[in-house]
Amino acid sequence: MSTSYDDYDSPWKNALEEYFEEFMALFFPGAHADIDWSRPVEFLDKELQQVAIEAETGRRYADKLAKVWKKSGEIEWVLVHVEVQGQPEEQFDRRVYTYNHRLFDRDNLLVASFAVLTDDNDGWRPGQFGYELWGCKVNFEFPAVKLTDYRGRWTELEANDNPFAVVVMAHLKTRETQHDPEHRHFWKFYLIRHLYDRGYGRQDVLNLFHFIDWMMRLPDDLDRQWIAQVEQLEAERKMRYVTSVERLAKQEGREEGREEGREEGRETAIRLLLRLLTHRFGDVPESIQDHMRTLTLEQTEQFMDLALSSQSLTEFADQLPTAIDETSANHKSD
Repeated sequence: MSTSYDDYDSPWKNALEEYFEEFMALFFPGAHADIDWSRPVEFLDKELQQVAIEAETGRRYADKLAKVWKKSGEIEWVLVHVEVQGQPEEQFDRRVYTYNHRLFDRDNLLVASFAVLTDDNDGWRPGQFGYELWGCKVNFEFPAVKLTDYRGRWTELEANDNPFAVVVMAHLKTRETQHDPEHRHFWKFYLIRHLYDRGYGRQDVLNLFHFIDWMMRLPDDLDRQWIAQVEQLEAERKMRYVTSVERLAKQEGREEGREEGREEGRETAIRLLLRLLTHRFGDVPESIQDHMRTLTLEQTEQFMDLALSSQSLTEFADQLPTAIDETSANHKSD
């Protein structure tokens, strides 16, 4: 298992949108205290994307631009850069400065830039950009948090009720176990159990479960073991928050089907259906997979229900020819 197998960028983007207030409270409490959180936060992805194109900054990161209100009643923009690459970037300070300056110049609003550095190089700590020429000076400083500093603060993270503390723990253990799937399996279940031990509400459990599962990928055999452990944990605690990863996969397939377009959504739903079957019954023969690839998006959603209720892979597979015949008949009538 290597870093190329892990996806850091997408989970971080999702976590920032779900828990932006908690993110600011954990990492930048001074700024958090000055923001009026009773007013909604507005994420400005299109505006940030345009600035990135204009700035010709090259590689993209899990950057977020949010519009917030200060308690004084003023509107401010908060620019958050999350450095998710495994290696430091020489021009990172300059890129943060460029984004900040262009946003200020374009909209005439004050912009606060924050950075979260997730790489493993303890010596790389950007936070300032500037230059001087003939008595003219430019000096730009921005707060930056280094996640490696939290390795020695694990007990503090565990005791913190802030959901974003779980995000940090999951990230640290993902980096730590990138070449050790057995160790990762242990920590992945440990973190899920931690959600119940801390008494998080149902929605937080679902959000953080999804984040942990998304980031801490496991080989198929260990993934099946992990799912069985989660289901046993929920049965013991009598807390069917997650219910099963199959139901989450079903929901995710429907959401992506709506968002990505019919064909891409269909392909995503089929992949999730295959994952569901693998979790329940083990390896799925290629012949069954070939049949599944012919299903429409609507049929795939129906078969997710069937996959949840079927007692065996054979029972599930027996229904496939009927669905395929219906699809063929519909195409002919068209």
